[in-house]
Amino acid sequence: MSMLRPEALAWLARWRELAAAVAAAALGLWLASRGGYVLLPLGTVLVALGVGWVVIALRRLRFARPATLPGWIEIDEGQLGYYGPGIGGFVALRDLSEIRLLVLRGVPHWRLKQADGQALLIPLAAKGADQLYDAFATLPGIDMARLAAAAGASVSAQPTVQVLWQRLRLRG
Repeated sequence: MSMLRPEALAWLARWRELAAAVAAAALGLWLASRGGYVLLPLGTVLVALGVGWVVIALRRLRFARPATLPGWIEIDEGQLGYYGPGIGGFVALRDLSEIRLLVLRGVPHWRLKQADGQALLIPLAAKGADQLYDAFATLPGIDMARLAAAAGASVSAQPTVQVLWQRLRLRG
C-alpha cells in the first residue's frame, strides 16, 4: 500500500518520463565535468541524448490528456482500434491517408481517414490516447511537433477542422 494519495501518484506517473530525461542529461553533464578522454565524450553524448529525450517527453506531455471520456484505444501490430459507446472501429496505420483534428460539440477528436474513404473518430481524451503519439510517429512525413501542438492546445484555441497530415501519393 502506498503512502501517497492517488492524485499524487497520477501526477508523478505523468511526469516520470520527463524526469528520467532530465536525470539522464544531468548525469551526462556530471560525467562531462569530470573531464578526460573517456568521460568528456561519454558525458557529451549522454547530454545530447538526454536533451533529445526531453524534447520528445515534452511533446508526449502535450499530446496526452487525462482520460475523461468513455472508450479506449488499443494498438496492436499496426492496427489501431477504438472501442467507444455506440461507435468504434479499426484502422491500419499503413492504410491511413489523412489525420485531422475536429472539434465536435466542444470535444476535440482525431479523424483518421483511410485511403478507401472510411473515417474513424477518436476523442482526444479517450483512455489510451497517449499511445497515438508513438503510432503516428511512424507515418511518413508527419510533423510531430505540429501534431503535439494541436493536441495540446485548448479547445477554444483550436479551429473546428484542422488537417494535420496527409499521405503523399506519387502519380505514376
